[in-house]
Amino acid sequence: MTIEETRARLTLAGLNLIGQALSIFDSDLRLAACNRQFQLMFDLPDALTQPGTPFEETIRFLVGRGEYGPVGDIEAAIRIRVEQARAFEAHYLERTRANGRTIAVEGAPLPQGGWVTVYTDITEIKRQESLLRAHSVELSEQVLANAERLAAANRALGATNAALEEAKRELTEIEARTRQVTEMMPAHIAHMDRNFIYTFSNRRAHSVMPGSLDDPVGHHATRVLGEETFARIEPGFLKALAGEATVLEITHTPSGRRIRIALTPDRDRSGEVRGVYILSTDVTHEAQTRAALAQSAKRELAAQLTSGLAHDFANLLTIILGLQGRLERMDDLPEGAREAVRSTLSAARRGGTLLDRIAAISGRRELKPQAVALRPLIEDIAAMARPTLGDAIRVETFVLGLDQMLMLDPGQLQDSLINLLLNARDAMGPLGGTIRIKAHPVRDTWVELSVSDTGPGFSAGALAHALDPFFTTKGGGGSGLGLSMVYDTTKLAGGTVRLENTEEGAMVTLRLPMRPAGEAQAPLLVLLVEDNDDIRATTREMLRGLGHSVIEAANVAEAEALASLPELGLVLSDIQLGGSATGVDLARALADRLPVALMTSLPAGAGLRAEAPCPVLQKPFDAAELAALIAGVRR
Repeated sequence: MTIEETRARLTLAGLNLIGQALSIFDSDLRLAACNRQFQLMFDLPDALTQPGTPFEETIRFLVGRGEYGPVGDIEAAIRIRVEQARAFEAHYLERTRANGRTIAVEGAPLPQGGWVTVYTDITEIKRQESLLRAHSVELSEQVLANAERLAAANRALGATNAALEEAKRELTEIEARTRQVTEMMPAHIAHMDRNFIYTFSNRRAHSVMPGSLDDPVGHHATRVLGEETFARIEPGFLKALAGEATVLEITHTPSGRRIRIALTPDRDRSGEVRGVYILSTDVTHEAQTRAALAQSAKRELAAQLTSGLAHDFANLLTIILGLQGRLERMDDLPEGAREAVRSTLSAARRGGTLLDRIAAISGRRELKPQAVALRPLIEDIAAMARPTLGDAIRVETFVLGLDQMLMLDPGQLQDSLINLLLNARDAMGPLGGTIRIKAHPVRDTWVELSVSDTGPGFSAGALAHALDPFFTTKGGGGSGLGLSMVYDTTKLAGGTVRLENTEEGAMVTLRLPMRPAGEAQAPLLVLLVEDNDDIRATTREMLRGLGHSVIEAANVAEAEALASLPELGLVLSDIQLGGSATGVDLARALADRLPVALMTSLPAGAGLRAEAPCPVLQKPFDAAELAALIAGVRR
């Protein structure tokens, strides 16, 4: 016998010991349970006491036997009582049965549907009341009637209180479940009244906005969020309190996180706003990705706009250089004209250099993040730049709290820092000074790098426009693309650039997304699809060196046959394969089932590569680049 069957038997035995009759019907009007007294009180056959018996059959039996007195239309009487049961409400009543006995009937609905009814034989109680009425000359009829009504009212009140207690218990369980669910969500869910006092919170404020109160209930929003953060959200609060739902995004200054906040008015039945529901979510990674995509789109547009112009301009410069070269070689050219020719040639060559720089900033580039130790990288960059900076320049490096490996593009970061070092050197002039490179984490969100100098600082115009392409303070000696390239590279990585003046000079601050390389990834079973035997062997050894197991295929048909293996964790395929199907076709076929990555030697602008629905690794690549690709696909 199971535990459930044992409990059911114990429950039924307990109910049979009760001196009152009891029946429970479910929401489908079928008998769920009854005790022995219920059968005895109404003299019911065994068939009508079995679980699942329709309520209508029980009523038919009782009406037919005269339980409810003389009835003209039996079917109509049955139908009325069934309809009353469907709209069941808590009640208490007393009635005299056909056998002359009086019973009290107490009914209460159940939260799960259905109802429970308790029948009490009060014949003796009524008889005592009758005797008391007959033999007492001191008690008035009014007192007896009141006492009788009071007793009935007390019994009805007891039934109502029982129903209320059950409802209270059910609401308490619902509230506990609701709180548990909200506390599991990776967002801060809260309610605030019109006085900016929190009345509810799922206690996730601190995890979304570090530094906030962990349990804000009962506190004013300025204390929960901090005055600066509250001031930035307050306009949205005021809109919501005025009845307008709003969504806003802010940068949480203490943590550097990007937070999206949805504010919904809380209205009462009359429509008056009595508070605000708050949903705050951390969208930092989304914002970083959005910024990177936006910058990539801008660069793509710039490349499209400049490519045609650059082509024509390069042709014109070629003609100019050719003609001026012919003039320069003429023997009878006046000295003044010869100087003009040399100046023209110099300007044309500078125009060619400028075209190269425009192509570098607007051309297609891809980030190649890999696991990097930031401290040695910065020290190497400083050491490499010192000879170029000169003896009058001192470079100091400070790296704090960034000892773990980080996923960064070292080439892009090196280009940016060297560009900033050269700008700082030019700003300080021949007298030289000190350049400081500092790096530290901003919570677990950003890696912040700053390059500061002891020069004169940025002018007002430079602070406003230094990141704009072609803006320069170096006159004819600068292209105006240095800081613009730093800005472009940083935005492409999902970061930000800030220019400011300090007490000593100028400072440029870069913030890059903090992406720890983390622990070694768990080994995978990788399906390697490559039709070149040598490349397949080399890639196989790289994967095995990273700890992964490898199975191999030479074309799409073989790969699809192996893709059903249950242990398979990743598909890595070349785009160009033998046969009519390509790696892009394979990626589309498996995208909903498995993580897929592609590799290719096609240039970034190739049409087939642009159709890839997944990450693409540019050949040639090394083990570090392959590991970074796998880590990104798994994430």
